[in-house]
Amino acid sequence: MQREIQWFMRPYLIDFLIEAHAAFALLPETLFLTVNLLDRYCSKRVVYKQHYQLVGCAALLIAAKYGDKKDRVPQINELNNMCCGLYDSGMFTQMEMHVLNTLEWTIGHPTVDFFTQLIVAEESDDREVEHMAAYLCEIALYHRDFVSTKPSIMARASLALARAILGRPEVNDGEWDHVENVTVLALSQHLHQPSVTLSRKYSSPHLSRVSGRLVEFLAQQAAISRRAQQQTPPTPPAEPTVSTSNSSIYSTPQKGNGPAAAAAAVEGYMTPPITPDGMCFASSDPMNKYAPPRCPVTPTPPASGANGYTRQQGQQYSSYSYEEDSGQMVS
Repeated sequence: MQREIQWFMRPYLIDFLIEAHAAFALLPETLFLTVNLLDRYCSKRVVYKQHYQLVGCAALLIAAKYGDKKDRVPQINELNNMCCGLYDSGMFTQMEMHVLNTLEWTIGHPTVDFFTQLIVAEESDDREVEHMAAYLCEIALYHRDFVSTKPSIMARASLALARAILGRPEVNDGEWDHVENVTVLALSQHLHQPSVTLSRKYSSPHLSRVSGRLVEFLAQQAAISRRAQQQTPPTPPAEPTVSTSNSSIYSTPQKGNGPAAAAAAVEGYMTPPITPDGMCFASSDPMNKYAPPRCPVTPTPPASGANGYTRQQGQQYSSYSYEEDSGQMVS
């Protein structure tokens, strides 16, 4: 039902939330609860593009207040600084209340991290397996395929895949079902190009540098695949086709060369990466709550567009309030 936000925008917002979560040194379950609140809200309300990041900030505030340490809960001025001052400070409070009312104050939710801890304790997995599973679970946050996956299934699938990547023996209790097998397969297909922000986060020593281990594993798998292809007998060449002198004149137009393809190529407005190299993850102080300003992560159309939103237009949203029935901001 969303008219403006699209799936290609999701990775930009998840990158921002992961950076904010790391900058404030929040608990792992706070990140998963934040994304859960975000998705539940977006499934009930229409969200404008210029408010997508604001909803994410409100979800982070609520999740941190719900289960994290009080001295690490982000302040509104700190979040506003990370958003480059795009929103008025009162808008954070308004959106926070609107999210709570929309979800009828149902905040608590069993997160992937909760189930992972239970399984790790039961199966006595080591820290490296635990960190690899957490990395895989956060990769899944970026993709539409896993939005509706149950946290318990995601926890089992990520731990099974983590053991396989690290060469640990698999714990097979005979209770795997079709959904869990499909989840493991789907998750394994999203490992080749993880977010740079997320990869940098999991390259730190206190997270066992599991992003580097994943790169090594994928390189080994690619090498095995190449060797298998070299040992396979070559396929006999097909019969050559006879071309005529008029083939170039009467050739069928190829898909992707028309105006529709050109329009598709420019559809959407991509934003540059929001974190230069060596920013907040380079800090060794886990209590460092003050991160450098972040630029907005929501892709924004040019100022000349009919629905354009620019920094200069930010003031007009400062006096907006939320309409309960529509979930949209009205003056």
